[in-house]
Amino acid sequence: MKKLFSILLSCILLLSLAACGQKETPAPEKTASETPVTRTVTDSFGREVVIPAEVKTIVCTGSGALRMVTYLQCTDRLVGVEDCDKEYATSTLRDYAYAYHDTFDALPSIGKGGGTANTAYVEELIRLQPDVILSGYTQEALEDLAQSTGIPCVSIRAKSINFIDDSFYTAMRVAAEVLAVQERCEEVLQYIDGCKADLDARTADIPDGDKPAVYAGAVTFSGAHGFTGTYSNFGPFMAIHANNVADEIGETGYFDADPERVVAWDPELIFLDPGNMPLVRDEYRTNPSFFDSLTAVREGKLYACVSFNNYSTNVGYALANAYYAGSVIYPERFDDVGIAEKTDDILEFLLGCRYYNDMEADGLAFGVIELGPAQ
Repeated sequence: MKKLFSILLSCILLLSLAACGQKETPAPEKTASETPVTRTVTDSFGREVVIPAEVKTIVCTGSGALRMVTYLQCTDRLVGVEDCDKEYATSTLRDYAYAYHDTFDALPSIGKGGGTANTAYVEELIRLQPDVILSGYTQEALEDLAQSTGIPCVSIRAKSINFIDDSFYTAMRVAAEVLAVQERCEEVLQYIDGCKADLDARTADIPDGDKPAVYAGAVTFSGAHGFTGTYSNFGPFMAIHANNVADEIGETGYFDADPERVVAWDPELIFLDPGNMPLVRDEYRTNPSFFDSLTAVREGKLYACVSFNNYSTNVGYALANAYYAGSVIYPERFDDVGIAEKTDDILEFLLGCRYYNDMEADGLAFGVIELGPAQ
């Protein structure tokens, strides 16, 4: 019996030693081939686009796309730009193209640009092989570009309506996701929201009966227009709850107002795009009686409203316009705002530079506009 017990004990000891001697097999390490090399984003059209996991190089095509990339501080990833964004060495009309002219001028041309149709130089894009094309093209043009280049094309198209509407926020967030700069994106959008809230707080409680009738003429929309070119739902006026006479007739966005209706409106304050004043002065010389019938003209109450539609919405100029219009329409509500400094603050946040003095030298300053004598 003792002998049997000894044999069993020996077996148990041997099994224990064998178990202690075994090492746990380590889990296999992930190989480089298993690291994700792509990811999928949903663009402004709702298209799902497969892009590289890390986007190191880009180009932008179509209206608004490159402006967003400059606001996101990602110009170092550009490998080319459109011809139309190289034309602003001295002109401040296009904010980002003026601020980044030296950077853009040194890059290859990747398309004609100037709209939402496909004007890209396909062979150059194939040669450059950017990781992603960020685009403001129409969906048809975008898909044509994607098919012809084989490069992932992501829409960041936004609408140029109202006052920096939700489509801009969506497009910025799509661009930020592609570029992995969501923190900067939210900083920009929060800054815009802060300006909107400030403008609203200054003006929301003003009774309609205390608001003067105002009119925006000679606006820029797909090109320059004369005095009767105007907007309903004019963004800077919307931001400050202004009494825009053009809202009365049910038009949407840009339209050409009937001169007789403008005379009937007889707005107390008129805002004009200083960049389009040559057209307006020509009209004045041709038909001075029309202009002289307007109270605002006779009293010299004509003010600058700098064009904020140049290859989509120029957000910085739109915000500055709202502050300036507010200071004219409701001076007591904006008596702490110096428009030159405010404009520079906005430009510096969005683009990293202060250049209101350059705008002034370029004829795009805020202030009273002289219509000039008829000749």
